[in-house]
Amino acid sequence: MDRRDPNALPAPDPAALVADLSRAHIAARCLHVIAECGAADAVGDAGATPAEIAAYTGFDADALDRMLRLLAGHGVFVRTAEGRYAHSAASQLLKTDEPGSLRSYVRMGGMPAFWDRFTELDRTAREGQRQHHMSSLVEYFAAHPEEAAIFNAAMVSKSRAVLPAVAAAYDFAPYSTIVDVGGGRGHLLKLILERAPNAKGVLFERPHVIEDTQPAQRLELVGGDFFVDALPAGDLYLLMDLLHDWDDADAARILAAVRRAAQPRSRLLIIETLVPETAGPHFGKTLDIIMLAVTGGRERTEAQHAALLTAFGFELTRVLPTESQYSLVEAVAV
Repeated sequence: MDRRDPNALPAPDPAALVADLSRAHIAARCLHVIAECGAADAVGDAGATPAEIAAYTGFDADALDRMLRLLAGHGVFVRTAEGRYAHSAASQLLKTDEPGSLRSYVRMGGMPAFWDRFTELDRTAREGQRQHHMSSLVEYFAAHPEEAAIFNAAMVSKSRAVLPAVAAAYDFAPYSTIVDVGGGRGHLLKLILERAPNAKGVLFERPHVIEDTQPAQRLELVGGDFFVDALPAGDLYLLMDLLHDWDDADAARILAAVRRAAQPRSRLLIIETLVPETAGPHFGKTLDIIMLAVTGGRERTEAQHAALLTAFGFELTRVLPTESQYSLVEAVAV
């Protein structure tokens, strides 16, 4: 008897799979360039010709036409029989003023601070040690404010999409003082305080970030360096997209700093994209390679988080999924 699932998709041709992966960077690079030049802003309701897009962007019309034609084949833009370009649902997200715009997010992927790092990935793999780390990325952005602005805008656009799902996945009401360590400009903490009206929030960030953060009710802003300065006291600590920026040694230093500040039974919530133990494509596996190339950090499995936590006085209590790529790894100080 044939026990194969009649609804199962056919296995990909191995040669086609390898060939397609070998050139997957081409469409991605075209997407970076098109987002960078602002081509989507040149395509109005009536569409636009390559020459009109070129006049708007200052790029070459023929090169634009060829890149846009490739992207249209993937569903980003629509190419008409007359050779004009119109918007698809995907290309709308490359417009600067589109609600939910991902233009800054795509531009970030094409910046030298990110894209150039992948040309060095073979060296990283050969030597088995990080060529770059999060501190050098911070220094790079300090010296390149235009790219820093793109990065910050990308983080804000990502936050708009995922933070409501993160805030909805956990009951923050029982906590009186919630400390967000390395929490950017406080977008997550402010959203949590709306859901926990009796709680006080403490945002601990680098001083120049704190200076650029809008104040809010029940929110205390504290500047400092989590590798050097003592963290504020709290009964719940948040670490969102923080540990993954660092290798295990530096992640351990961060967890040790949290444990020194935390009282017994205080809670810790690590908010990150977990790498699954299962086979198959997963965003966490892709993000892990970005960390390897760009920051020297890593995405971790649940077991890897548990091992780090146990070593520094925490016990992993549960892992909660969210309606986003993030999971909530909850631990208690013991």
